[in-house]
Amino acid sequence: MATRDELLDLFRKSGALLEGHFRLSSGLHSSGYLQCALVLQHPDSAERLGRAIADRVRELRPTVVLSPALGGVVIGHEVGRALGVRALFAERQDGVLTLRRGFMLAESDRVLVVEDVCTTGGSTRETMQVATAAGGHVVGAAAIVDRSGGKATFDVPFHALLSIDLPTYQPDACPLCAQGLPVVKPGSRPVVA
Repeated sequence: MATRDELLDLFRKSGALLEGHFRLSSGLHSSGYLQCALVLQHPDSAERLGRAIADRVRELRPTVVLSPALGGVVIGHEVGRALGVRALFAERQDGVLTLRRGFMLAESDRVLVVEDVCTTGGSTRETMQVATAAGGHVVGAAAIVDRSGGKATFDVPFHALLSIDLPTYQPDACPLCAQGLPVVKPGSRPVVA
C-alpha cells in the first residue's frame, strides 16, 4: 500500500473520507475531514499502514515511538511493532500533554513522533516537546496523512503516507459558516478556543 490512489481508496472504502462542515482540533473549519479511526478500526489496515510508515522512517533508527493520545495511539503502536521498538503515548492531564502510566524516556532514546493526521503540526510539536522534556532525542516525525499543504514544518525529518489538500478556514472567515451550514466536531480532542 504505497500509492496515493491505494491510500485514498482505503479511506473511501472505510467511510473515513468525509465531506461537510467540520471544526478541526486546531479550531480551523474545513469542508473535508479524514477520520483515521475508521480505517484503523480494521487491524489488517492498521498493520499495513504501520508497516508503510516504518519502511519510510527506518533509516532514522528510532528506539521508541511516541504518539499523542487519542488519535495517534493505534498507528503509533503499529509503527512500533513494525520497527520492533517500544510504542508509548502522551495524553492530556489538566489540558497539558504529558507522559503518564509509568512511561519514561532516557537520553539514549531516539524518539519518532507518530500521529494519524497532521493539520497544523501543533500536536506533533507538542509531542516533540514532551519527548525532549522527558530526556529523549527526537529524530523524526510521521503521520498517515499530512493535510497541512506543506505548511507544517519541523526541525526533524517528517514523513507522511498521504498528502492531501483539504481547505481550511479561520472560523470568522469560513464560507461554510456564511452559508449557515451547521458545523460538526468529529475529532477526539476538544477544540482550541
